[in-house]
Amino acid sequence: MRAEVLLLDLRLRRRLLLGYTLGMALYALVVVVLYPQFRNAASLNQLSGSAAAALFGVTGSLTSPTGWLDGNLYQNFLPLVMLLMTIGYGASCIAGQDEEGTLALAVTLPLTRRGALLQKVAALGIQAALLALATMMCVLVGRGFEVSVGVTGLAGISLGVALLGLDFGLLALAVGSWTGSRGLALAVSASLAAASYLASSLASVVPWIRPAKYASLFYWSIADGQLEKGTSIAAAGVLLRVAAVLLFLSLAAFRRLDLH
Repeated sequence: MRAEVLLLDLRLRRRLLLGYTLGMALYALVVVVLYPQFRNAASLNQLSGSAAAALFGVTGSLTSPTGWLDGNLYQNFLPLVMLLMTIGYGASCIAGQDEEGTLALAVTLPLTRRGALLQKVAALGIQAALLALATMMCVLVGRGFEVSVGVTGLAGISLGVALLGLDFGLLALAVGSWTGSRGLALAVSASLAAASYLASSLASVVPWIRPAKYASLFYWSIADGQLEKGTSIAAAGVLLRVAAVLLFLSLAAFRRLDLH
């Protein structure tokens, strides 16, 4: 299969993707370089256990390498940047291009709608993988700054973040394919992502919210100790099944979308 649509979308997004990736890599480097200055600051651990700290994903010791990375990178900033990128692309690659009148030109290529959509999903996955991988490589540099974390855990949470971005990007793509509205795709996906984050982060301090964490994609991707123990097969299975369902819905909707 020729990859005209995939290459075109990546080319159109190259500056944005480069900005997200380099910015995230620089931030990750700053986080690991600063760790030696704070690893003996016992007062930081007093933040743990409060609702305010939980909102930022801080549930354990901030002075341990894993706690430092979780509290400053993997539980908040990286997922935020990942979702900004993938939800933005998911909402724009079908609904956005349709509103601009450019999507109809893309499907005139010798390619089925199914093939075109699959290439856009591949472009979404590549963007998520590049951002997660670039961050992981910068964190590995942290071994020289006493940020010693296991490679298994680091690879596991990087996979979790990438799958989180893929799932919400596919959600935006699915909503955009069904409605043809970029704004609605952004609103629905961002709202569900925010609710999912709150359910996962507050579950440790608000008892009545705890059962809801199992419905949160954040819990299955980053908030169940993945940085320490890696991503389990069960967790990865949940994230991949969600992606498969959203892909199926996107394909069904795109076949029926009336292009402008």
